[in-house]
This record gives sequence, C-alpha cells and structure tokens, in this order.
Amino acid sequence: MSKIRIPEDYKPQLNLIETEVAVKMIKDTFERRLAEQLRLTRVSAPLFLLKNTGLNDNLNGVEQPVHFKSIELHDEDIEIIHSLAKWKRDALHRYGFKPHTGLYTDMNAIRKDEELDNLHSMYVDQWDWEAVINPEDRTRKFFERTVKRIYYALLDVEFTMVQHYPQLGEPLLPEEITFITTQELEDLYPDLTPKERENAIVKEKKAVCLEQIGDVLKSGQKHDGRAPDYDDWSLNGDILVYNPVLDEALELSSMGIRVDEKALKEQLAKTHEEARLDLPYHQNIVNHVLPLSIGGGIGQSRICMYFLRKCHIGEVQASLWDDDTYKACEEHNIPLL
Repeated sequence: MSKIRIPEDYKPQLNLIETEVAVKMIKDTFERRLAEQLRLTRVSAPLFLLKNTGLNDNLNGVEQPVHFKSIELHDEDIEIIHSLAKWKRDALHRYGFKPHTGLYTDMNAIRKDEELDNLHSMYVDQWDWEAVINPEDRTRKFFERTVKRIYYALLDVEFTMVQHYPQLGEPLLPEEITFITTQELEDLYPDLTPKERENAIVKEKKAVCLEQIGDVLKSGQKHDGRAPDYDDWSLNGDILVYNPVLDEALELSSMGIRVDEKALKEQLAKTHEEARLDLPYHQNIVNHVLPLSIGGGIGQSRICMYFLRKCHIGEVQASLWDDDTYKACEEHNIPLL
C-alpha cells in the first residue's frame, strides 16, 4: 500500500491542461539550459539491456529489475533498465566524446520494488547525462563547479515559470547552493536520522548539495546506500531543495565523478562484490578502455513537482497507483495524470 500524504488546505495551482502545458515548458527549458551549461549532446537511449553486460544500474543492490526473454536473442536474459548510470559511460567511449563534452538522454525506467508515496512511482523519468573529464578533474572542486552549473539551470527554469504562472508565488531557490558532506551533516545533527538531517539542513539553507554518499560514517552507519561501481563515494552528491508543500527535503538530482580503477576495486571490496570485476563493463574500467567521467540523473517529474508546487508525483506524470491513492486524491480534488 502506498503512503500518500495530503497537506492541510492543499489546492493545485494549475488545472490538468495547464499542468500539461507547464510540464512541457519546464522540460524544454531545463533540457536546453542543461545542455548549454555542460556542453552536452542529446542521444537516444535503450529501455532494456542484456543482463550479462553488467550495464544495468544495481541501485542499492536489493531491487530486482523487470526482466524477460526474446526468442530472437538466443534466450538471453533481458532487463528493463533501472537507470543508465553505466550505459552512459560506455556510450561516451563508443561515440568518441572529447574531454569536457558529453551526452544527455531521456531515461524512462520501471522500478517495480519502489515503495509508492508522494515522491516515488514505479515509473521513473529523468535526464541522464554523462561527460568526459581529465584525470586532474577528479577533485571535489571540479565536482562542485559542475553542481553549480546545474543549479544555475534550475534557477533559470524557476524564473521562467513564475513569470508565466504568477499564481505559483515567489521564487523559492536561493541565489547559491550550499555544500555539505554527509559526515559534516551527521556531526551537525548526531541525534537525527539521515532523512531528518536532510530535512533540517534544507529548511535552513533551502538548496543543498549533500556530498560523499555511500561510505560508512563515524557512527558506523551509512547516510544512504549507493552502488559501488559507478559513483566514487568521495566525489558524489545529491542536490536537495526544500519543498514547502510537503515541508521536507526533495531530492532533484543524484550525481558524481565516476569510479576509476582504484575506487572501483576499493568500493567493490567494501561491499563484498568483487565478483562484478569479471563483467565486461567493469573490465573496461580496470583496463582503462572507458573514459574518466562525471554524470548523474535529474528527475523530470521531481523538478516539475517542485516548480509547479504539486504535492504528489502523479500530478505531473502518468503512472499506476493503488486504490487508496486514487481515493485520497479524488476526495481532495487532486487530479492525477
């Protein structure tokens, strides 16, 4: 059963048709700004991949992909993608992108194990992007500079939307984003859970890049799970904003500088996943076939929710929900797409 939450006195600011038009405006504007900021070229992306390539995203390592077989492909296992985190880096190599250029694509995925609530759906839509970097770019400074470029694109979108739809109210994003590591956040709020820490920091700063996600903190706990074979846990982060509609942190993007050979082996050892080193994708990292890169995913429905002041992701994307969700939305006059 999903966990839907309807804020008191919530009322959508746009009707169904207005919402569809506004969603298109957000996506067109942000996509253009993102490509300009990061020098990206749009490419086509797969909906499914062969399991034995190791290119599908393992997420937290426990989610199971939707899979099937094709009579034309010698009965091989085929998986619906979770995300394109690994496929993109392989594509950079195949397309021959040069340093400080890269690709972006519309990523559509199915995550059948997702727990449904106001922010999570079985259907995932995001911009996946990846860019080639040089060895000297594998620094926190370079990572943060890239985050700022994406944040400036978000600022442009918010300005565009409040100009076209004054009923949405004043802009919410601050002029600059705040950077903080997961360990610094734990030190700041040692008695709170990771989610409570995120809520506390975004309520104060409004927009935060939470860095270094995946490794164990001083407390012996992880702030959050992260697959060991795409992000370098010391050089990654999430872009979080304060969502006043739900009064909580809203993650808009997860991104990072990708693992090199050293980080890959270290992180696979920490998670006891060394067997993955035999997969073609991982061998191409170890043997320096794939370029060094930085990349991430930016939630399309998430940013539409945020900029249109929506309380449920079903207001900006077409998906499937349980009966309780449909009933609650109908009772509160919340139209779902």
